[in-house]
Amino acid sequence: MSTFDLVLRGGSVVTSDGVRHVDIGIADGKIAALAPDLPGGGQAELDAVGLHIFPGLIDAHVHFNEPGRGDWEGIATGSRALAVGGGTIFFDMPLNAHPPTCDGASFDLKLAAALKQSVTDFAFWGGLVPQNLDRLEELAKRGVIGFKAFMSDSGIDDFARADNRTLRAGMKQAAALKLPVAVHAESETLTKKLAAEKIAAGKISIRDYLESRPVQAELEAIRRALELAGETGCALHIVHVSSGEGIALVSVAKSAGVNVTCETCPHYLTLTGEDVERIGAPAKCAPPLRASEIKDALWQKLLGGEIDTVGSDHSPSLPEMKTGDNFFKVWGGISGVQHTLPLLFDGIAKRGLLPAQIARVTSFNVAERFRLPKTKGRMVVGADADLAVVDLTQPIIVRAEDLLYRHPQSPYVGRTLTGQVVQTILRGKTISKNGRIMSTDCGQLIKPV
Repeated sequence: MSTFDLVLRGGSVVTSDGVRHVDIGIADGKIAALAPDLPGGGQAELDAVGLHIFPGLIDAHVHFNEPGRGDWEGIATGSRALAVGGGTIFFDMPLNAHPPTCDGASFDLKLAAALKQSVTDFAFWGGLVPQNLDRLEELAKRGVIGFKAFMSDSGIDDFARADNRTLRAGMKQAAALKLPVAVHAESETLTKKLAAEKIAAGKISIRDYLESRPVQAELEAIRRALELAGETGCALHIVHVSSGEGIALVSVAKSAGVNVTCETCPHYLTLTGEDVERIGAPAKCAPPLRASEIKDALWQKLLGGEIDTVGSDHSPSLPEMKTGDNFFKVWGGISGVQHTLPLLFDGIAKRGLLPAQIARVTSFNVAERFRLPKTKGRMVVGADADLAVVDLTQPIIVRAEDLLYRHPQSPYVGRTLTGQVVQTILRGKTISKNGRIMSTDCGQLIKPV
């Protein structure tokens, strides 16, 4: 008889292909067995009858702002929020930290902070800016997951926009280093022009801001990024695509042989421009939230399998940065890392989204695209036991007092969702249970292979 460290019995195990009704036996931090009615006991057992067991969420898009701006969030609070939401790995973006992660020394500073504080495993994006084209190789040697560039103003003074020359040169280097480039795709020319016209006319309301960043700005930048990726042979990942039209451009390029994938975020699938006008600053982001019909078109792309990954784009700030009469000056970032999975679970009943589709866009596809070790993002024997145990029938009300963020701001406060993460397991060890952190010493750096 086999003896396991932990056995999860009677649950519905969600893989990238479907749902299996099997027990999970865990030993030495790995999935050691997947079979009905596993023989042998475990040192601990979890009755998972009525529960679904997903692979741990891999959030490829967060801004935890360390080192240098930990008062905006920080790795300690950010990783805790991720863990209670079913997350086991985050990829931290290079900007918002000070210094930004644009060379080996800044990578080392961030690594030291994460090793001391992260509840979950983690990976880092390196920056791609005009000043660091000679530093991409040293970032690659450190183990960055890829390079992030902004095609419009980033909002951070020490993380400059990548112009066409920078983006082309960076993509060539990234292709040689066999690493992807992720882009924030909005046209700086168009958004800057429209914003300047609004502000000059004294139009600084929420609606004015939304109108200054139209879908056309996203589409123009996506087309340019796709052209450069095709020219350079770079693996391209377009983050936070907010429209079905943007996803369609990616799909056409894929069919033409461009090595490209795309991400959207829960806020684009959940909220609309009208919600921004109702909620205010906690719902400001860029690209902005769109009209209801655009949100519906984005859902159709997700249901059709055209969206590769879903990431939170968790981008918090100090509370005072979320106030002011001029909406153009309010910090643009949504705090959402704690509720990525519950927001997607809500789409099971309301949109017909399948559990296996959620597993693909939040775990399997992320691990595949970014060449994580084969032990990550998979529900197979030999993989790390990184799991999110979920009650898909349990309603939850998002309350500010339940948020683990440094600053309890979220556009979802007051919203009722269906589906709750009840336990998160990282390499066989329970790191959160029923919204509480159970272990704080598990986080490790994950590098592409």
